[in-house]
Amino acid sequence: MDNKELKKRTKQFALRCIKLSDAIPDTLLGRHIKGQIVRSLTSVAANYRTACLAQSKPGFIGKLSIVVEEVDETLFWLEIIIEEKLISQGKVELLMQEADELTAIFVTARNTARKNRPSFIVHRQPDE
Repeated sequence: MDNKELKKRTKQFALRCIKLSDAIPDTLLGRHIKGQIVRSLTSVAANYRTACLAQSKPGFIGKLSIVVEEVDETLFWLEIIIEEKLISQGKVELLMQEADELTAIFVTARNTARKNRPSFIVHRQPDE
């Protein structure tokens, strides 16, 4: 999957979760979760786009780390939605599966970037 396809996939994930959040009941808990999930899921797509524009390998790795954290937080809120029975599990399962898949993709990408990162260690010669 190339960057363009992954940008589209993360954006679609955000849009699907936003639609789901509209179905969350308008209670104190519901409003809190809705705000949290909308912030975390939109951050996934936005930070991935930013990672693609990173000016350095460390910048790219840093942004991917944020993406991993945000997609995991989104998964957390989806789990809470189910456990608190705010929306039926059947309506949330596909989004949870997508969150799991995106987590795996971004963790792998981050690990690959770290592994391929050039070493900047300066080897000093011993004093004579």
